[in-house]
Amino acid sequence: MRIYPYLLIAVFSIFISCKDDESVRVQANEIASKKNEQIFEKINKAWSFSVPQSSQNLQSRIKNWAEWRLFLTELNQKPKSSIGAFKQKAKTLSLKVRDLQNNIPPSFNKPEIIARIMTLTTKVNSLDLFINLSYVQDDKVVKLIPEINEEIASLQSQMEEIIKKSEIRLEDGEAEMLRSIPRDSVAKPKAPINLQQQKPSNFRGNSGIVPTLDPKQNR
Repeated sequence: MRIYPYLLIAVFSIFISCKDDESVRVQANEIASKKNEQIFEKINKAWSFSVPQSSQNLQSRIKNWAEWRLFLTELNQKPKSSIGAFKQKAKTLSLKVRDLQNNIPPSFNKPEIIARIMTLTTKVNSLDLFINLSYVQDDKVVKLIPEINEEIASLQSQMEEIIKKSEIRLEDGEAEMLRSIPRDSVAKPKAPINLQQQKPSNFRGNSGIVPTLDPKQNR
């Protein structure tokens, strides 16, 4: 019957071990929760995206570019509740930025614009990656936010530059067209006809005198 004390000791040891494991898990969860709160506060403070004011010409050319408009809309809607909300926002931005290469306005469908879109896409995808790791890389996330702002400004600045260059080419083209017109092809105004010069010298208008004939003409 001496086996029972050993069984009791074994059961008690298992009970204590399970209780210790639970205590460790609770403590670990508390540490993780506190860490997530710190990460949330840090990212929440740094999460500030801005888009430069665009010219009227640019606004009119991109008004039908729905992908760009939707991306900026998502960018301007800041998460507020938790780190999980920031993670979901990063995923959404990653999806929206990939769509920017669709339906680019013809005047902006150029290599320099596409290159900047690709760079912006890389930055946003990196943001999505670092914030959605099991251990959030908050320092890298914070560093990427101003870099994304720079890429957006660069892309928009390039679009403004394309508009300016197109306007300059249009002005130069008009000037070239005017220079190509031959000067001789420009009609010169004719001098007005002086009717008085066509009247005979002995014509006196309403005096009743009729021009005389040259006597030599009767011979």
